[in-house]
Parts: sequence; C-alpha cells; structure tokens
Amino acid sequence: MDDLDEHLLGRLRDNARAPVAELARGLGLSRTTVQSRLAKLERNGVIAGYAVKLAPAYEASRVHAFIMLTVEPKQAAAVTMALKRMSGVRRLQSVSGPFDMIATVEAGSVGDIDALIDEIGALKGVERTNSSIVLSTKFDRA
Repeated sequence: MDDLDEHLLGRLRDNARAPVAELARGLGLSRTTVQSRLAKLERNGVIAGYAVKLAPAYEASRVHAFIMLTVEPKQAAAVTMALKRMSGVRRLQSVSGPFDMIATVEAGSVGDIDALIDEIGALKGVERTNSSIVLSTKFDRA
C-alpha cells in the first residue's frame, strides 16, 4: 500500500458508493488505474466489502454506549460468542488495562441500553461491567 491507496481508501470511507470515474477525478488518476487499485485492494483483503453508512439523523436517534467488561479467566471465548449473538452489540474489542473487553452497543432508548447492560452483566463468565453512555459524536471516520 502506498499514499495513493490510502487516499483512495479515505475517499471510499466518505462514500463507498462513489463511481470509479468520480474517484479517479478526485485522485487525478485514470479510471482504469483506480479500477486496478481497487481490484488489488480487494484481492489482498484490504477491502473486505462495502457497507451501509447510516444517516446522521438516524444515528443521533439511537443511544450508544461503551460497556467495559471484566471476564473470568478462561471464559473470554464463551463470553465473546454470547455477545456475538446479541444484535445490540455492534463491536467487541479485547483491550489491555483494568478491563478485558470493551463492547460498543446501541439501542433505541436508554431503557433498552439498560436492559442490554443487565443482559451482558448476567452472562456466565462476566465478573463485572462498567458502562459509559455516549452523549455526542464529534466525528466518525468509520
């Protein structure tokens, strides 16, 4: 990967549905060059797929939270599988520091988040949770 590939990925993050011709114009490259680079990035597994980016108004109507988890020894795999089955859990990351994992969650209301936190806390292998509700998103490069 070079700087051009990084710029191409940045433009795709802004609009994954941008036509190749538009990407090429924005990068000052030929359409063929951009198509070739996209194919190479896909082939090499850098681009795994294209996703839907939700409207800011819809995202703002959702309640988002981070749930930090402390997991019993040797229970990480079981907890991970249980969390993967919960539709409100959008991302799970293993971290260093005082917690073992951080789950990024979303729901339609604070009550729904509260229920989700209770459900996560009740999982076999979860020792404790510590949660923070997101008040606002300043920017998102996802």
